[in-house]
Formats: sequence, C-alpha cells, structure tokens
Amino acid sequence: MTAIADQSAEYEFRPPAAATRPAPGPAADEGLARRLKALACTAPLHDLDNRKVNLAGEYSSYTMAEVGLAVIDLVTLNMDFDTGADRDAVLARLLPRAAAQNPGRAAAEHERVARWVLESLINVGSVDRGFRAVYGTFGADGEYVRRDYDFKLIEEVPGLDGGVYLRTTDEAVNVLVGALDTDVTSAQIAAEVKLEVLIRRGRLADAQLAAEQARYRTVQYAETLRRALEATRRNVRAVDWMQAIPDLIDEALDHIADRYRHENAILTNIRKARDETEEPEHKRRAAELVDIVKDCIRRHTQLQTRLLEAGPLFRAEQDRQAFATPGSCSGIDLYGQLLAPLLGLPITEAIRPTDAFFARGAGLRTPVSVRVADLVDLLLTPPVEREHLGAELPDPDLVATPDDSRFSEAQLEAALELLDLPADAPRRLSGLLAEARHQDPELPYLVALLAVHAASPPVGTAYRQGEERLLFAVDDGTRLDDPEFGGADLIVGSALLDAIGMAADRKDAK
Repeated sequence: MTAIADQSAEYEFRPPAAATRPAPGPAADEGLARRLKALACTAPLHDLDNRKVNLAGEYSSYTMAEVGLAVIDLVTLNMDFDTGADRDAVLARLLPRAAAQNPGRAAAEHERVARWVLESLINVGSVDRGFRAVYGTFGADGEYVRRDYDFKLIEEVPGLDGGVYLRTTDEAVNVLVGALDTDVTSAQIAAEVKLEVLIRRGRLADAQLAAEQARYRTVQYAETLRRALEATRRNVRAVDWMQAIPDLIDEALDHIADRYRHENAILTNIRKARDETEEPEHKRRAAELVDIVKDCIRRHTQLQTRLLEAGPLFRAEQDRQAFATPGSCSGIDLYGQLLAPLLGLPITEAIRPTDAFFARGAGLRTPVSVRVADLVDLLLTPPVEREHLGAELPDPDLVATPDDSRFSEAQLEAALELLDLPADAPRRLSGLLAEARHQDPELPYLVALLAVHAASPPVGTAYRQGEERLLFAVDDGTRLDDPEFGGADLIVGSALLDAIGMAADRKDAK
C-alpha cells in the first residue's frame, strides 16, 4: 500500500472533465503498450485459422493455431546455441500433430498443412519476413502517437556448415509461455521454485508444464548471450563490454550455479516420486520430467561453456578489429547519388554522367603489349577457311508438351461470357455460381477463380493496354451460401474505363 501511495503521489489529481489523457500516468501507458504488443505477437497464430480458407481444398477441420504453437515449440527445443533447428527435422516431427487432427486424410495433405503453417510463421513472401502491428501511446504533452511494432516469430539463419536453420525469437518464446518482456532471471527462478513445489505435492501434470516453461526461459537466456556475442564479432563498439555484458556474465554464472543445485534436487524428488507411485500415468509423467530436467542441465552446461569463452572472445575481437586496416576510401550511394538524380533528367542530359560513371567504374584496362614472336606467328599463319553459312546446327529433338490444364477453352469462353456483365447491373457471386453449375459441374471453380482474381483488379495495366472494360469484385460483408465454396458473397460487376483519357495519354507519350 505504501508503494501504491508513493506512486500515486507523483501525479496531480484532476477532475474527469479536465483530464487530457485516459491513462493515470506513464506506468499505466507503458503497461497498455506491453499488453498491445502481447496481442500483436499472438495475431499471426490467430491469422492462420482466418487464412486457411484461401487454401485450395477443404482444410476447415484443421486447427492451424494449434499446429503453429507446435511449430514454435519444436523449433525452440531443437535449436542449439550455435545452430538452429533443421527445417526437415521440424517438419518430420510436426506431421503426427497435423495427422492427429484428420487421420483419414492423405499424408500429402498433412505435409502441406505443416509446411504452410511453418512458412506462414516465417512470413515467407514478405520483404523482411517479419510482422508489423500498429499501437498508440501518449507523449509527454498528452498527444496520442501511433507507433509501429515490428517483430518476428521464426527466423531463418545461416549455419556454420553453410546450411539454413530455424531459430525462434524472444517474441515467439513469450507467446509460448504466455508472457511478454519478462525478466529472464526472475522468471527462471520462479519457474524452478514452482516446479519443485509441484513435484513435492505430487502434481506431476502441472509440474511438467512448469518444467517446460523453465526450459523455454533457459533457451531465451542463451539467445540473449548469443546475440551479444554475434554483435561483438561484427562491431566490438556496439556492445557495452564495460558494464552491461560483464554484469550479464556474472549474473548468468550465479544463475547457473543456483540452477544446478535446484535441478539436482528436483531430479531427486522426481525419481523418488517415480519409484514410490503405483499409477502408470504418474510413472510416465515422472519419466518425462526426468528427460526435461536433464535437458535443462545440458543446456545450462552449454551456456556455462559459452559464458566462460565470452571474455577471451571479446579480447580477440578487440585486437582483430582495433588493428584491422581501415578502408582507403568510402563507398558511394548508387541510388541516392546517381540513380535518383538521373531519373528526373532527360535522356540527352543523363548520358554524360552515366558515361563518366561507367568509364571509371569499369576499372583500369591493361594495355596489350605486342611481342615479335606473336607478331611473326600471326603474319605467317595461313587463314582458316570458313563455311559461307557457318557450322551446321544439329536438329533439336522436340517433345510435345502435354496439355495438363484443368479447364478447356470452351469452359473459359463460357465463364467469360457469364462474367460479361453490363456496367449498371452487377451480380452476386452466389448467383453466378448457381448459373454456372447448371451449365457444367466444373465451371463454378473457374468462375470463382476469376471472381477472386477480380477482387484486386489491375486497373493500371488495363488502362495502359487500352482496355475499355474491367471486371471487379467487392466484398460488402455478406457470407457466401454455397454447397461447395465458402467465404464472402462478392458483388461482381464491370467497370468502364476512360477510353478518351487513355487515347490522350498515349498521344502525349508519343
């Protein structure tokens, strides 16, 4: 109560009408930002179940968020201090999880689900393979400020052997254990004490969950040290080796010594509970706990080795970087100093700087020195007779490419005729699918594909190519009521483009 009173005494009380910010102080504002970040870290997992309708096939019975948590769990427990987790090994262990949700489906479908979830958490297809969330905070003047929160869940990192491995980030570990920006040391001590108490009380199921959380925190502690050592190898000045890292190493070594004592005591209690119980389920739980705690001890031993090597690594990198030969000249910014200014110039004015750049950027050209022996051989060698039409070319073996398209030309013409709608009479996708189903059972799939493609119409391309009509689709929130398809009941229509404007633009371009 005293601490609460002291904290509230720092702020002046104002009536609600005169309040300029909804939060009582910076501490509450920071707590709100942390909770918003926590929600953002879980958003990619929830988005998996929202996006599974985009997969070609019936995947509604899969719980993608559950598979996503299993991916984070497997990558976290299989990555090492120096290398990450192998992608193929993670997928192989993930297949039983996907197969358990739909055991009657084919193995190829289970593999596709596992691979799709893994690539979604890596965010394959984005520029930086990361996620971004927008949240708001209040500045010193009480103004609401929007901020970007960039984070990743699973990263692809290069290995020492030249391969590519997977590593989970701090955000992914926090999602796994249900916390955000938690102090590693305090969380580890709390997990160890909780684990020991649960084992003494015989609650082995809860003890297993606590042991897994303690192991996740150990992995996160090792990740903190690994990033500091990697930053030291790149630039020793970027890491605080005067105070922050030495304090971290001392604190980590004390932490490991305490963990050794706790974990050995925990192992004794687990073995005692395993030997005294008569229930098979308790014996199995106790055996799994023994494996988890042994893995924690192994990771602590590995972390202790890296901590003892941190000091010599810093001194070696300091000597290497301090006595390295500095660069003789600074590089140029090709985009800012050359490309960006040239894009605004006419071609006649841009030729001169580009010729000057490439003449000097190509490097020096060594002149050819003529030797007398080479000159005599060149003059006395008779010319080689050449064929008038050149050498005969071999006849290539042409193989006919099989037509593996799903839809025929007639089906495409029927679908385009069905989607040739008047500009003032748009239609629902459900009606178009029903009409297509009466013509051909396969035709609704092609109509749905063209309608979904029209949800983001290439207006600029159609405008440049001189097209007068463009198919578009709009989602107004109505659900699609169809026996074969799900999602939104799009409004499909045709839009007329400005033909006069297109002709004028092409005339100006010429």
